[in-house]
Amino acid sequence: MINPHWLRSFCALVEIAHFTRTAEQLNMTQSGVSQHIRKLEEQLGKPLLIRHGKQFTLTDAGERLYQEGRHVLNSLEQLEKQVGEDSAFEGVVRVVSPGSVGLKLYQQLLLLQNKHPKLIIDYRFAPNREVERLILEHKADIGFMTSSSVMSDVHIQAIGEEELLLVTPHTVPSPSWPQLQALGFIDHPDGAYHAGLLLGANYPEFEAGQTFKQSGFSNQISLILEPVAMGLGFTVLPRHAISAFNNPDRICVNPLPTSVSETLYLGVHRHKRLSNRMYTVMEEAKRCLQ
Repeated sequence: MINPHWLRSFCALVEIAHFTRTAEQLNMTQSGVSQHIRKLEEQLGKPLLIRHGKQFTLTDAGERLYQEGRHVLNSLEQLEKQVGEDSAFEGVVRVVSPGSVGLKLYQQLLLLQNKHPKLIIDYRFAPNREVERLILEHKADIGFMTSSSVMSDVHIQAIGEEELLLVTPHTVPSPSWPQLQALGFIDHPDGAYHAGLLLGANYPEFEAGQTFKQSGFSNQISLILEPVAMGLGFTVLPRHAISAFNNPDRICVNPLPTSVSETLYLGVHRHKRLSNRMYTVMEEAKRCLQ
């Protein structure tokens, strides 16, 4: 492989056309420049210059080396520049969160990308434990969770709260305990956990570990309220998920005496250097979710 230092000396000599001035520009001695040219010729097995006293012309091999070598050097210089840059508004940021958080946050981050088109948002939806795993394996730059991390290499900070709400069909406002039992539960991946938190704080009849008749299940956050709107059951969801539902007149969001919220956490890998673009996205997310 051609030594890039030798190649740089050769291309500079071709462009300046003078050994002494080339050496001065490269902060080298004239003999050092000559040595680089000689090493290139030895490696390639071809003469690159035809010397005429203090002047020189390029051989065919020298012409080809200069043309291709200049492209290589330009690419290396551009690579060095790109690696050294740390723009706050350019590059890919990989974000992952549970669905309810994403329904609120993703649209806001798209608006940020629309403002700064070179900032690319790569957004994935995943449950809390999967969010942790993706951060740990460096497959996500930033993660949002509604439970604390159990992994020591995942650093989290609380950035807000998300209220849990009881949702029934619009025909069943302020449901009693027997009405909830008759309706049945529209379950989802966090359904039992959310129901336990909210119903346990507001219905004395609720017992830890109690299960309802299941009237349906969906793992798509945007679809969980469809069976509720059709009168097929009730569910418990975070407010962000309810706010995104397209038919709010077909459901009833029931105020309860004791409000219950989940803490929202922002997570990153503890040993990962955070880029400026990651800070840009994190600050926008905090503003949106607080």
